[in-house]
Amino acid sequence: MSDGKGTRAGFRAAAILIYAFMYVPIAVLVVFSFQESRVLSWPIDAWSLRWYAALLDDHQLLQSIANSFKVATACVVVTTVVGVPLALALRQLGRGVALILERTILMPLIVPPLITGLAFLLIFNRSGLKLSLLTIIIGQSIVWMPLVVTQVYARLQSLDEEIEQASMDLGANRLQTFFLVTLPAIRTSVIGSALLVFTLSFDELPVTFFLTGSENTLPMHIWSMLRIGITPEINAIASLTVLASILLILAGTRLLLKNDKAK
Repeated sequence: MSDGKGTRAGFRAAAILIYAFMYVPIAVLVVFSFQESRVLSWPIDAWSLRWYAALLDDHQLLQSIANSFKVATACVVVTTVVGVPLALALRQLGRGVALILERTILMPLIVPPLITGLAFLLIFNRSGLKLSLLTIIIGQSIVWMPLVVTQVYARLQSLDEEIEQASMDLGANRLQTFFLVTLPAIRTSVIGSALLVFTLSFDELPVTFFLTGSENTLPMHIWSMLRIGITPEINAIASLTVLASILLILAGTRLLLKNDKAK
């Protein structure tokens, strides 16, 4: 019994250390974003929202945030419009073929992002396509497409096809059946994966680094600011970005958990 208790205590201690390693730096970043002085020091002499207010006057920052929203929104639209039909197509194939294609679709997530970004850069240079927000959208959409396909396909696997067949027996065509029967049944997985794609796209740097033209996204703007060192403005930007990412990830995860329970 004592050995079992000791093992459980060891696992708890290891879990606490891992969580501390992951989240303490974020907590430190958030704390220093409220420091009034530009020079980072501890203990903090005075607390202030000065650096959050200063963000509103940084036009380049605001433009980069707008660009990130454009890219993330476009990625959600592309991955959803293309990913859902792909998941439906996989469902119609034999189990063995579908499994092979599903593993193939996962490749963009398995390949290191730096390699993926460099590959896209070579392709776009060869094709003569000028680097811009469009190239970022294309690259990121391909990278995040597997998230939508796999989540929707998993939900479709648990959907009773007889319900759809009954809809068509009652006179509905395939398109009507999809919108009236299939889509309502898989909407949680579609919305959940879309939220995750938005979050990941908004924060993505490695692929974006290779595909950025004259218009910066937020991660690229932060990267350029880091070249002169860590400043309170960076802490404030990062804190807001972390908060927004956590909220979106929690929302997406909650929907996906609901999707799992529905199975």
